[in-house]
Amino acid sequence: MKKIGLYIILLVFISCNSEKKEGEIKETQVAVSNTFLERVEPPNWWVGFTNDTLQLLVKEENIGNSKPAISYKGITINKIHKAKSNNYLFIDLTINKNTKPGKFDIVFTLNDNSKKTHTYELKPRKKSADEYIGFNSSDAIYLITPDRFANGNSKNDSFQSLKETGVDRNDDYKRHGGDLEGIINHLDYIENLGFTAIWPTPVLINDMPNASYHGYAMTDYYKVDPRFGTLDDYKKLSSELSKRGMKLIMDQVANHCGLEHWWMKDLPFDNWVNYQSHYEKNKENWSWKTVKHSNHKRTTNQDLYASEIDAKENTEGWFVSDMPDLNQRNPFMASYIIQNSIWWIETLGLGGIRQDTYPYPDKKFMANWVNAIMNEYPNFSIVGEEWSYNPLLIGYWQKGKKNRDGYQSNLKSTMDFAMQKNVVDALNEPEKWNKGLVKIYEGLANDFHYKTPKDILIFPDNHDKSRIYTQLKEDVVNTKMALATYSVLPRILQVYYGTEILMDDTAKPGDHGLIRTDFPGGWEGDKINAFTKNGLSKEQIEMQSFVSKLLTYRKKSKAIQEGKTVHFAPKEGVYVLFRKYEDEVVVLILNKNDKPYVLDLNRFKEMNLKGKTFKNIITNKTTVWQDSLLLNKKGSLLLTTKQ
Repeated sequence: MKKIGLYIILLVFISCNSEKKEGEIKETQVAVSNTFLERVEPPNWWVGFTNDTLQLLVKEENIGNSKPAISYKGITINKIHKAKSNNYLFIDLTINKNTKPGKFDIVFTLNDNSKKTHTYELKPRKKSADEYIGFNSSDAIYLITPDRFANGNSKNDSFQSLKETGVDRNDDYKRHGGDLEGIINHLDYIENLGFTAIWPTPVLINDMPNASYHGYAMTDYYKVDPRFGTLDDYKKLSSELSKRGMKLIMDQVANHCGLEHWWMKDLPFDNWVNYQSHYEKNKENWSWKTVKHSNHKRTTNQDLYASEIDAKENTEGWFVSDMPDLNQRNPFMASYIIQNSIWWIETLGLGGIRQDTYPYPDKKFMANWVNAIMNEYPNFSIVGEEWSYNPLLIGYWQKGKKNRDGYQSNLKSTMDFAMQKNVVDALNEPEKWNKGLVKIYEGLANDFHYKTPKDILIFPDNHDKSRIYTQLKEDVVNTKMALATYSVLPRILQVYYGTEILMDDTAKPGDHGLIRTDFPGGWEGDKINAFTKNGLSKEQIEMQSFVSKLLTYRKKSKAIQEGKTVHFAPKEGVYVLFRKYEDEVVVLILNKNDKPYVLDLNRFKEMNLKGKTFKNIITNKTTVWQDSLLLNKKGSLLLTTKQ
């Protein structure tokens, strides 16, 4: 047996098999000589969870022929599962609630009576379950594509051991060198803008041959991509945010992995990924032409008339040819994904999870996944990506919704693509009875369909959609109107990095590489530096200031975070919305008139505001609410009773 170290021991191992209970403790012990197997995942665990079970995935050549044993007080091996591949073993453990943190050896006895050992660790939890506080309507989330934000450490730009090497900032689909350290270095900037949380797109390793920068083709669910930094860097980002009272949201993917994921070379079961046999038959000439793609018919999750084949192709088809579709109906895969999510929550002290492509995985599994997390972290938050412009579909996924099919997702938050589009249409369209600002009015009226509207996430743009400045035809006034609207709606707010300096993708609208443009000033030698304002245009500086003032106020506004919402139908190109909490009233006025317009305030007398003094949130100028208000020019007006 190969040895990598020797420890003083007092140890009695109990041999075990899949037919009998194991782990009765005879003596206390410490770790013995250790061969460190190829993989044991999760790589560690914690004591004190509500769920006292843990399933270990063990990967090692011919490990399927072995019998594992553990002798550690409080741990019992309940069952051992062999996989189709003899290089895997799955071990079901029970961890007694009184189990102490510590290290112990798992000893694997092979057929020839030789042994291999692996040291495993149970850690103490750093904080109680109740202390994991998720994001909510009080938060403004800054979404970042790490490769394109800031390069804090140029030494980690490229690794010869990885399939894609080098950086090329002139190619929108190559690596540009941004990393976790770059985000950490600019937390002051993000905090000063008024943001309370950061959502980086995935930073786990994507060891793919090309276009690996985005992070959504993971090749190891427990490893940080070294081009983004280390696990310690990831932990530091979380801890630095916590010191500021801010939260870290992790972007996770339960639907698919990258084609170069380590297990694709040796899959444990025939149904580990969907259409696995089809892939294995065509592996040598695999391409977008041979893959069985998802049909992207997400409505099959709710459709009373959906055919079985349509539903199957949505859930089981591959998202793209280099992203294998994970089969969450395989119970071992299901456990793997759930435990991985919990491992990252505990390791990083997360303030939330954003789950990618939410309607694509098996929806029964997704409900179980959310439930497993929320059972451990009752104050946690998860938002699911449902890219739909239909509020019926968005509402279906929210916890508490009484769906006709009886489905309960357990998911607190989903993404509001519908309202995002309504605001854009409202500002781009000419004013007519069925166009323009009425899109916001009628869109917000759909909130009756949502169980808790304020738990839904709204956004002007993100890493998959055109920049809001491009969507609004590079109209600065309309962009400010949009941001003001998104910020005061009864929603959680998310803003994409660079929106505050009018970044655009107008040259190629919708092109992902261009949408995810480098943030100016994030690289040494950049001629324009948005962090310092050096080289920014007057309009860009004004937009930065606008966003900072808006979000700084939002951060402390109970009216925006929790208040009652009242809005009035748009009239003559003006839309007025109120948010009220106790004595605080926030008023949003959207005015599309190019010429001066006198707004009759008597129309809003039910709000009981006459004689009250309001302050302009952006300019700090005050005005008294009387019979009328002169709107000098097109734009947004944000007023508050808080002085």
